[in-house]
Amino acid sequence: MARIKDQAICIRHREWSETSQVVWLLCEQHGKVRGLAKGSRKTSPSSIARFSGGIDLLTRGQVMFVTKPTAELATITEWDLQKPHRHFRTDLRSQHLGLYAADLANAFLADHDPHPVAFAALARVLWELGDPARHEGAVLRYQWDLLQDAGFRPELHQDAQTGGRLADRETYTFDAEAGGLTGAPGTARAKNSSWRVRRQTVQVLRALGDNPDTESESGSVPTAEARDAVVRANRLLCVYARTKLDRELPTMQFLLKGP
Repeated sequence: MARIKDQAICIRHREWSETSQVVWLLCEQHGKVRGLAKGSRKTSPSSIARFSGGIDLLTRGQVMFVTKPTAELATITEWDLQKPHRHFRTDLRSQHLGLYAADLANAFLADHDPHPVAFAALARVLWELGDPARHEGAVLRYQWDLLQDAGFRPELHQDAQTGGRLADRETYTFDAEAGGLTGAPGTARAKNSSWRVRRQTVQVLRALGDNPDTESESGSVPTAEARDAVVRANRLLCVYARTKLDRELPTMQFLLKGP
């Protein structure tokens, strides 16, 4: 048996019994871990001391768990709550976007596959969602970082179909199957996974890829046109993720339909 301590974010959970939970945790150094937290919902002083009163969705803490090669679930032995992210209890839009961020990580990352970059991106977006002015930009940065870390960074400078350099133009075609932008119109092969994209939207995405420290928060964007470009870029990455997953996550509606 391996006894492990790590930083973790709860990305999914369900009740196991009246006193226990099954949780999905994204750990900083050990990737996604599914585990059983026996007694985590008890209200006795000893249980509260071990589990901080339970493991809540979208919270961050220090976890202790034990793994066995023959067991599907790890055994969660301790949870020390560190960041409760109370804004998810008071702001519905913030909660919806946080749930989407957690679902995206759960869908793209495999169990026990370390992704410290994705962990850092999720930790950052959950914190930034506490500021409504930063919602769109924070989620855009998160989607970009997660897709890149999972190996699905979209191609924005070369034609994803031909490999040639893309000329500057007012509109492009984003071919999700090919993995990025193309100057060619949508083909029959990609008719259900290609979309027209405005130049302003492409510029927003290129800024993220070319300058990792670029701020994309909608609250700092100077014009309504630029703010709209951030919203469109968010939706584009969302439908791109949907195509790569070959399914729509229930929480995608929160981004695609807007507030």
